[in-house]
This record gives sequence, C-alpha cells and structure tokens, in this order.
Amino acid sequence: MTTIAVAGKGGTGKTTIASLAVRYLVKKRETPVLVVDADPNSNMGLTLGIEVPITIGSAREQGFAGDRDIPGGMTKDQFVEYKMQEALAEGDGFDLLTMGRPEGAGCYCFANNIIRRYMDGLAGDYRHVIMDNEAGLEHLSRRTTRKTDVLLVISDAGMRGLMAAHRVLELADEMKLDVGEKMFVLNRSTPESAAALQPEIERLQLPLVATLPEDPGLFAAEVAGHSLLELPDDSPSVGGATPLFDKIFATA
Repeated sequence: MTTIAVAGKGGTGKTTIASLAVRYLVKKRETPVLVVDADPNSNMGLTLGIEVPITIGSAREQGFAGDRDIPGGMTKDQFVEYKMQEALAEGDGFDLLTMGRPEGAGCYCFANNIIRRYMDGLAGDYRHVIMDNEAGLEHLSRRTTRKTDVLLVISDAGMRGLMAAHRVLELADEMKLDVGEKMFVLNRSTPESAAALQPEIERLQLPLVATLPEDPGLFAAEVAGHSLLELPDDSPSVGGATPLFDKIFATA
C-alpha cells in the first residue's frame, strides 16, 4: 500500500493535484483507492464528481456532542464506526472520506482515538491512500493514517506559496512525522516564472521534482461542474502530472 499526503497553502492547486493522482491510479487500474479529504475546505467531492453524505466531523458531533443518544445495543466505538462507514462515499475505483470540521466545543479525545483506529484498519483494504491536507498538517500530526510514503508539497508560482511550502516541510520535521520521501511541486507555472523562482527554490532547499503548467481546461471543468476524472489524456495538467505520478508510484 502506498500513502501519499498532499499539502500546501490554500489556492495552490493541491486538491487538483490530489484529484489528478486519483485519476492516474484509476486509469492504471491501481484500485481500490482510499481518498481522504483532510482539508477543512472539503472540495475533493466536487473535483471527483461524487456527493459526500456526511463528514467525519459531523459524525463525531452526532456521536459525542452534548447528551446525544446512542442507539440501544451499540457501544460508543460501534456507533462512531457506524457513522464513519456511513460517511464513506463510493466512487468508481475509489472511496472518499471527508474529514470536515467539528462544529461544537469540547474534548473529542475518545472519538479521535476511535477514528485513528478505524482509519488504520480501513486503509489496509486499499491499494493506495491519497490524503489532501491543510497546510498545518493537523491530521498527519494526529496520526490518523499509517506511515506516509510521500509528502507532496505544492506551491503556485509565487513567493508566498514557496514560503508556505517551506514551512510545511519544516513542520513535518518538527513534528517528526513518519514520512518516507518529501517532494516539492511548482504548480501553475511558465518556463519564465519557474526560471525566476529557481534561486529562491534553491535557497529554501525545496526538493523540486516537477513543474506543472497552467491549464485552462481545469478552470473550464470547474465552471461546468465536471469531475477532474473526466479530463482528456492530452490536457496540459494530465500530461504534466503523469511523469510525476510515474515516479511516485514506481518508487514509493
């Protein structure tokens, strides 16, 4: 099993790249794939074209906020696992879990422990796991998945994105995350912008492995509400990302 965590500043295209990774694996018939949307913005369902029935945050609220009743004959563990199974959205060759946000105040330590245990067991049923993370790496720090084979850090062609990517990599080191390899991707760039940013990439010691072009087809798909799984093979984003995924899934 290969686990890929995608992270970076919001708006850099990390959810798009995570979705392209799912597309790659489905096309290669490297299935089933577990997709975990751990970004609070929760856009993976839209980019993959499937409806999210309930988020894990909502399931946790329903099980442990206030004095909500758990159905008779069910333990707390069983009820949370039932709600998490309910939250598993099924796609063609992949399943999606959306973490979402907790809505109320209070301690969720017991529920979080169940979630960790459940996801560790669930991940074993899949060939690959793709996790779309927020820049703070909250879910990775909470050990909600097993060892991460590749931490794929994304930036757009701007200084703020580069600095955010550098901070993500620093956080991974500070938190002593169990990561096999760290990779940096410069997204939405031109040859001119990539060349202009190269000195800063080197100064920050970002482990650059790929430079992906701007793709008008992504914007058109978003406007039309189409899944990124439907992108044609000759689209710039697919063509640019394929060598990257060849490298990751051949060596991870």
